[in-house]
Amino acid sequence: MDEARRQRDLLHALGGTGIDGLREQGARAARGLAAYRANAEATADRALAAAFATVRAMVGPEDFRRLARAFWEAHPPQRGDLGEWGDAFPPWLQAHADLAAWPYLGDCARLDLALHRNERAADAALDAGSLTLLESTDPARLHLRLMPGTTLLRSAWPVVSIHRAHQLDPAAADPAFAAVRAAIAAQVGEDALVVREGWRAVVHPLAGAEARWTEGLLSGANLDDALRSAGASFDFAAWLQNALRRQWLNAVVAVHDGPQALHGTPS
Repeated sequence: MDEARRQRDLLHALGGTGIDGLREQGARAARGLAAYRANAEATADRALAAAFATVRAMVGPEDFRRLARAFWEAHPPQRGDLGEWGDAFPPWLQAHADLAAWPYLGDCARLDLALHRNERAADAALDAGSLTLLESTDPARLHLRLMPGTTLLRSAWPVVSIHRAHQLDPAAADPAFAAVRAAIAAQVGEDALVVREGWRAVVHPLAGAEARWTEGLLSGANLDDALRSAGASFDFAAWLQNALRRQWLNAVVAVHDGPQALHGTPS
């Protein structure tokens, strides 16, 4: 209990709330805490920068470092693996009063986080044999399971365009950023699909029918209901061919096989 209390006091001290409970006191303790704080700030910056590269590019390295420090104090890591830290960063950014002029920043952070989580998701391969269920089973009893880490982000802002513009070489980015500024001014929304292709997580823009279809799958809808929600304009055969070619589909699963883990996130 004493060691647990000492660790809590250390975390409080790192946040600037005092050092009364620490064994070391005085100038030596202050120097140690200053070193800890400096290391924590650098660690927070590196950890968040790895997960939120687009946000860092948008706000600039110095402002991002200050945001990382403030976020560390507000939401300190709860696990040793800092790659798991940062889930609260998008809503924290969106609620930050100083960033109110950038209302799209929270969704840009959500897209960054989806990419980061996708690359950390478990590896999986297509269960090719399960495809035969499409020919032999009632669609109302089937679920299509997408690959681990697949995420759909539906945004009121042009998040795909923003993300792509920040991937370009600066010398070629001016037209893309001009288009982004126009889309933001018009508040053009975009739906983003995050999937892994090879070893990298990538973003694909989705049109309305395909976004509705994907949202249905990730929400647990059976094949029949997902098709209905997508609408008559949705071409399932074309989607399936593309999903197989790009390795988006993990398996076709019959309802009687048990509860489904759909390995994805609608947002």
